[in-house]
Formats: sequence, structure tokens, C-alpha cells
Amino acid sequence: MTPLTTHAPRTARAARTARRAARALLTLLAAAHTTGTQGTKGAPGTTHAPRATRTARAPLALLTARRLRPWRRLTTELLEDLQAARERDPAARTRLEVALGYPGLHAVWAHRLTHRMWRRSWLKLPARLVSQMARFMTGVEIHPGAKLGRRLFIDHGMGIVIGETTEVGDDVTLFQGVTLGGRSMSPGKRHPTLGDRVVVGAGAKVLGPLTIGDDVQIGANAVVVKDGPAGAVMVGVPAKQHQIPPAQLDTMDDPALFI
Repeated sequence: MTPLTTHAPRTARAARTARRAARALLTLLAAAHTTGTQGTKGAPGTTHAPRATRTARAPLALLTARRLRPWRRLTTELLEDLQAARERDPAARTRLEVALGYPGLHAVWAHRLTHRMWRRSWLKLPARLVSQMARFMTGVEIHPGAKLGRRLFIDHGMGIVIGETTEVGDDVTLFQGVTLGGRSMSPGKRHPTLGDRVVVGAGAKVLGPLTIGDDVQIGANAVVVKDGPAGAVMVGVPAKQHQIPPAQLDTMDDPALFI
């Protein structure tokens, strides 16, 4: 009995010491896990993996977003062109009909692509070839270098010619047979600049490096060789400015009706 009684207190003390050591170890492990999750120094290397993964993925996600941004912008412009055709043509019934059966819209869509190609020197030749294919398919010739604004609507479209240095604003409407051409064979700016919400009637010719202001309406078969101030109505050969009360002129009426 004597040995047992002398060793019992020692055994109890050893058990208590072991429990304290186990609690201390658990406390240290918990603290290490917490600091590793917060990204502080001194944590085990494995605890830094989530942050390292996020850091590695961030540049990749940013690069992907930058690459997709131009295509998202192009998609937005194509949808706006489709909606503009529906709004300005009373004969348009559905988006599907407009998307499949409007050659003017197809020509604009083709130009959205070829213009982006034209801005890269090594794609200029393919851009020209694609634009000529679009001309063959739609009857509309748009040089890839021309700058076309958003929501451009080409009604009917056959016989339209838009030169290389032409600049067209937003919400412009062109009817069949329109020529936005030049009068000089020298390089440089030689084609017209159209403002926003301009309407150019069927068969009209706008020639030279002119500036046509916002909300100008050009009558059918007019030949414009001088600048047109904002809000003007231009008809005749050569085209002259006419003052028509806004209440008498609808935005889609042909100004030639008021000669």
C-alpha cells in the first residue's frame, strides 16, 4: 500500500499538467489559424493560399474585362442600331424581321466591324475586302475609314456611298441614293461632316468637306455644296436654306415637299 499511496499524487499532477499542455496547444493552433485567415505575418504558409490565389486571379480578371470591353461596346451599338430601325420605319414589325431583312442595317453592322479593323494597320486590307463584300450584299458602300455615330438608320439603302473621311453624328437618317462624297482628289479631309439628328432625303448629294449642323434636314435630290447651320432645311440644286416653321415640318417629312 505504501508505494501506491506515494505515486498517486504524482500521477494526478502529471495528468493535470498534460491537460494544461493540451489546452495551451489548442489555444496556439486557434490563434495561428485566426492570424492566417486575416493575412498577418507569422501564420503557416498554407494559410496564405487564399490571399495569394485572389492576388493571382485579380490581374487575370482585369485583363479579361479589358479585352471584352470593346466587344461589349460593339454589341451595345448593334442593338441600338436595331432599335433605331424599328423606331423610324413604320413598316418594321419585329426585331427578327429587321435583323434579317434590312440591308441598310446589315451595311451599318458590317461597317461597325470593318471600322475597328481599319484602325489597325495590319488589318486595313481585310477591312477593305469585308467592306466590298458588304457592298455586294447590300448595295451600300461605306468606306471602313468613315466615322459613323450611334443609332444610324439607312432606309432602303440601295445606292448609298459614304466616303473615307466622312463623319456622321448620332441618330442620323439616310435614305436611298444618298452620296456623302468629295470634290477633290487630294488626300486629307475631303468628305462632309454631319451633326446629330440629320435627315438626308433620297438621292441627295452632300459634297466636299462641309459641316452640316445638328437637326438639319436635306431634301430629296438636293445637291449640298455649302455648310448648313443647325436646324436648317436645305433643298434644291444647288441646295439653299429655307425657313420652315417647326410646327409644319415633322422630323421624318421630306423637306422637298415644302418647296
